[in-house]
Amino acid sequence: MPFFMSRFTEQCYALMRIVTGLLFLWHGSQKLFGFPKESGDMPAFITYVAGPIELAAGILVAIGLFTRPVAFIASGLMAAAYWMAHGPNHVFPLLNGGELSALYCFVFLFISARGAGIWSVEGND
Repeated sequence: MPFFMSRFTEQCYALMRIVTGLLFLWHGSQKLFGFPKESGDMPAFITYVAGPIELAAGILVAIGLFTRPVAFIASGLMAAAYWMAHGPNHVFPLLNGGELSALYCFVFLFISARGAGIWSVEGND
């Protein structure tokens, strides 16, 4: 007997893509504009390199435009963030505070492999 949620796979994937993009864009907004909350002290290269990527990638992934390459870039950004900011402190994400970076890295990697799906500018690819 199939699980009742299996018929909603495409809708659940679209919601995951949209929400992930929206959450990611707020990280960029925080770095660049101090909204919704100041991001605190961080090196300028993080603000001016990661911030625009997070903002643009978040918007594009959420609306489903250029989804595969943009999600791949976002995945790489999060891998770099993990190993630059968290990995040197400890290898385990739970102990080094890098859970969010690691999770974003692999969610964006999956989105890059899967594509935009339904409810996107690209359409169901």
